[in-house]
Amino acid sequence: MAEKEIKQIAIYGKGGIGKSTTTSNLSAALSDMGYKVMQFGCDPKADSTNTLRDGTYIPTILELLRDNGKVDAHDAIFEGYNGIYCVEAGGPAPGVGCAGRGIITAVQLLKQQKIFEELELDYVIYDVLGDVVCGGFAVPIREGIAQHVFTVSSSDFMAIYAANNLFKGIQKYSNAGGALLGGVIANSVAPDSGYQRSIVDDFVSRTKTKVMQYVPRSLTVTQSELSGKTTIEAAPDSAQAKVYRELAKRVDEHTESKTPNPLTQQELRDWAAEWSDQILAIESGEVTSVAAAI
Repeated sequence: MAEKEIKQIAIYGKGGIGKSTTTSNLSAALSDMGYKVMQFGCDPKADSTNTLRDGTYIPTILELLRDNGKVDAHDAIFEGYNGIYCVEAGGPAPGVGCAGRGIITAVQLLKQQKIFEELELDYVIYDVLGDVVCGGFAVPIREGIAQHVFTVSSSDFMAIYAANNLFKGIQKYSNAGGALLGGVIANSVAPDSGYQRSIVDDFVSRTKTKVMQYVPRSLTVTQSELSGKTTIEAAPDSAQAKVYRELAKRVDEHTESKTPNPLTQQELRDWAAEWSDQILAIESGEVTSVAAAI
């Protein structure tokens, strides 16, 4: 009997961009579609899975290792919303060691104990800090653990800067069996948001990738998280939940990821300067639309 294929996905993004919010709602939406899902938090803050568990923290794999020296992986797996398996890699004690080691250690532990196969998972979703794409944080890409990588970005320059750096990492490892890029999740960007959408669309076009979904800013997300829940759980019939469900459908149907074409440092600076001039022209009334500015 052939082994069940597990779809493993890595979600990257600059800190504070809404990466964990997006990941948790994606996990929740996929579980509502009937899939067995594990969300694997790879941020040292260990807060990726909070909204899947009513706002509560869970012990991390590195904490358990520090306390016990040896860990049964089952002790680090906690069930959340709709049976989603929640795991947090964790990080070293403050001021000691490399945070990326937590990812390496946690992934190795679960693989050695064949947890993914035992739980008969359909999806493993890694929530990875995207400001730095080196060391342990690059493991899902470098080792080809994830089959598809998605990055969460807004139209802000530093978010796009982080996304472009991620693209460089994917390009570097692409010829050695590394994970490839599925696309960009445009967070805090409504489909009709004028130059915000145009900035993201232009960046995506220049780097030869695509937008998976535009996710508008919403008070529904804020209210849901304040109650310790995902939007999918707290407001299942809301417009925002519909956006996350559409994202989950697109991720589920996604089969072919590619090597992106990142901009060089100078190309990125020149591109940003061009957009700065265009926005100033729009704001000053010199032109009346993004199309006219371009």
